[in-house]
Amino acid sequence: MALFLDILKVVIGLVVGVVIGFLIAKKYTEKQLKENPPINEKMIKALMMGMGRKPSQKQVNQMMKSMQKYM
Repeated sequence: MALFLDILKVVIGLVVGVVIGFLIAKKYTEKQLKENPPINEKMIKALMMGMGRKPSQKQVNQMMKSMQKYM
């Protein structure tokens, strides 16, 4: 009986640890996305202008499509 209680305590501890870890990771990820938003069209235009190119809307759309493919 004592062995069963010890195993039960370990299993409950693991479940509680996984739940707490998940909640902390979720909160951290939300914070990072808020501080560093994913790339948008405005950023792509600024990047291309910085490289000395005047991007057309078609080029920006192509870049957005290719970026979303890898995210």
